[in-house]
Amino acid sequence: MTETGLDPSGSPQAADLDLVHGVADRLAGAMTSVIEGKSDVVRTTVTVLFAGGHLLIEDVPGVGKTMLAKALARSIDATVRRIQFTPDLLPSDVTGVSIFNQDARRFEFRPGAIFANVVVGDEINRASPKTQSALLESMEEHQVTVDGTTYPLQAPFIVMATQNPIEMEGTYPLPEAQRDRFMARISMGYPSPRAELDLLESHGARDPLDDLVPVTDAKTINLVVQHVSRVHASPAVRQYIVDLVTRSRSTTALRLGASPRSALHLLRAARAHAALEGRDHVIPDDVQVLATAVLAHRLMPSSETQLARRTTAEVVADLLRQVPVPATSR
Repeated sequence: MTETGLDPSGSPQAADLDLVHGVADRLAGAMTSVIEGKSDVVRTTVTVLFAGGHLLIEDVPGVGKTMLAKALARSIDATVRRIQFTPDLLPSDVTGVSIFNQDARRFEFRPGAIFANVVVGDEINRASPKTQSALLESMEEHQVTVDGTTYPLQAPFIVMATQNPIEMEGTYPLPEAQRDRFMARISMGYPSPRAELDLLESHGARDPLDDLVPVTDAKTINLVVQHVSRVHASPAVRQYIVDLVTRSRSTTALRLGASPRSALHLLRAARAHAALEGRDHVIPDDVQVLATAVLAHRLMPSSETQLARRTTAEVVADLLRQVPVPATSR
């Protein structure tokens, strides 16, 4: 056992899963008080947080993308920074810059906006690809290198970025390397008429974010992430994930299949989903529930798929039907 009481060699115990459940319920309750009628979106957001990943929220303007990101940020007692991605944003605005101190006669590092537990990147695809690339090292390695010096980022660390569809005016496409670093992509979608009516009633006179208070803290989130990482995944489940991503690389519907990083992200997300379901082991259903959110944004359709007006989400659905599901036990 370690100092924190964790057994790194074993699956999480019942008390560990109770902690995961309790934190998830508190976060979901706080966020759904702001985001009306989107419990599935909130659940996926919490899943990505617990899996230690980053989240890309893509949809048309005005459906609550930034509100979702801000709701999660305010629900956690941790450091939060917001980056408004604009065409004139520089990479140094994100990572930080070394400034010469005349009094001390030396260079001093001034941290950029990326130095926070929760980073809200608003409309990330309105910045140039050069600036977007400033996030690559921090998102993958949880560190920033400036002028040859590496600065670690504190855990937990999650980037929640919003973007408008690429056909919207003034947007740049996200580089493939950038998209691949996001564990999952979700779409808000339009609310139901009932939820929209509730929205007008609750948001019409005041901002519900003003009443949102933290329901957990950074230390607890770190502990939850550790518990989730110990959820058992059998060899058959891991092989199922490999079979899915391998099939994506050979299908004629795609010109770029899923990366090895996507397989790792799918496993981590499936572990988080299993823990939220109260299980200490992953089953194929966990993989299937998250496959579209984790894989679709990384794939590049072939010209035939584009001409047929088929989405990469539909291609992932085909892959799930084609790849045999293992009959596994723990």
